[in-house]
Amino acid sequence: MGSFPHELPGYRHVSNDAVRKSFEADWGVTLDPEPGLRIPNMIDAALEGTFKGIYIEGEDIAQSDPDCQHIVAGLAAMECVVVQDLFLNETARYAHVFLPGSTFLEKDGTFTNAERRIQRVRRVMTPKGGYQDWEVTQLLARAMGHDMHYTHPSEIMDEIARLTPAFAGVSYEKLDRLGSVQWPCNEAVPQGTPVMHVPGFVRGKGRFFVTEYVPTDERVGPRFPLLLTTGRILSQYNVGTQTRRTSNVDWHSEDLLEVHPQDAEERGIGDGGWVKLESRSGTTTLRAKITERVAPGVVYTTFHHPESMANVVTTDYSDWATDCPEYKVTAVRISPAGIPTGAHGVTPIFKSSLGCEELSDLVCQIDQLA
Repeated sequence: MGSFPHELPGYRHVSNDAVRKSFEADWGVTLDPEPGLRIPNMIDAALEGTFKGIYIEGEDIAQSDPDCQHIVAGLAAMECVVVQDLFLNETARYAHVFLPGSTFLEKDGTFTNAERRIQRVRRVMTPKGGYQDWEVTQLLARAMGHDMHYTHPSEIMDEIARLTPAFAGVSYEKLDRLGSVQWPCNEAVPQGTPVMHVPGFVRGKGRFFVTEYVPTDERVGPRFPLLLTTGRILSQYNVGTQTRRTSNVDWHSEDLLEVHPQDAEERGIGDGGWVKLESRSGTTTLRAKITERVAPGVVYTTFHHPESMANVVTTDYSDWATDCPEYKVTAVRISPAGIPTGAHGVTPIFKSSLGCEELSDLVCQIDQLA
């Protein structure tokens, strides 16, 4: 749906004049043919003073993104930070304005899964915050001078079908009748496409590109001899904004640092003891879990709990082509810690005032519009 800064819905580049003009005609606006910024670029630009504000819906970048100190410094440098979510997460601590989000039980719409299957979601209760997510976005757009006007999510789907060839045949009527469809769904395949690339690939035979291998700039050495890799666990989802508020904490109540017995013995670290984890970016403490599940020279932890804030130690190095952060290769050192001290260098403090006068005015306008 155009979630990349360089693409409009349907994986079509913003520099394509014909594609861009179709959206401009439908929306009544002029679109920039140049790609926008990815999150790491936004934070860098904020620290440079050229990126002034951000509207974050359903994401907790202060906990999930690498080098947390860099992230929160960028958020603090902005003039206006708006967070819209179900709960007050770590990013909300740096927000000037917090807007309540709505759960799947409180809204109409669709989910499209990794199988390309589009399925209806039907509201079963009135949103506790008063509005569904799309209504909040629409009210903000109107308050800012853009007359965005939908009365139901089905109209948004109609717009998607109108502007995006792979969804041209999708409608709420069809979804209600068939239960679900898989895109592409258009005139050529009106019932959707259960399996793609049969009997061949859309673009013909595969196209291969030879690219030069560019190794990471992160290196282990005498000061930081171990390699940290991070990941997820089944019982918690990402930064745990929702799952940590459930009985799932009975299975995973804290982030643990998995250490190979050989590395633990060399450093005097015992199973269940507190460990100081340091990198070139930051420091935190976690409880140790001695296990042969990790190889010698490698330590592993999850990043589900803000108390440990594991991403305070990961670096801001990223892939040259996609800007994907290098969560898997951070040079670290570990040592016994007498008491748990949490993450160092990130001070989560709620702002005492809104500070962003313009957006405060917009919130008032939203109430008036409602």
